[in-house]
Amino acid sequence: MKILVVDDMGSMRHVMIGMLRRLGFTDIDEATDGKRALELLEEKPYQLVISDLNMPHIDGLALLHEIRTRPALKNLKLVMVTCENGRERVQQVLLEKVDGFIIKPFSMATLEKQFKKLHLLELIE
Repeated sequence: MKILVVDDMGSMRHVMIGMLRRLGFTDIDEATDGKRALELLEEKPYQLVISDLNMPHIDGLALLHEIRTRPALKNLKLVMVTCENGRERVQQVLLEKVDGFIIKPFSMATLEKQFKKLHLLELIE
């Protein structure tokens, strides 16, 4: 399973990648913002995108919208990660048909629970 981790904070990308590796995932790329993520999504096939909501250039919501409106990407699973828990913003993300939602700070158990819910642990190569 090929995963793309998108976050403007290097430390958060590395924490997420470390957790993913502990879960058994090994094919992981990273992007610093939604703009770079879209470039990578055009270059290679991914089965999952894990994206921060608040980023410069193209934020997580705009990235999600782009993914859902592009025929080649519309079925791609996307899990949004954010420290924002405001009702209006969360509703915007849910309306764009996000597959999963994780509020920061989160633990390995939270990530694992979200992956089980989406049946992603079954896809470890």
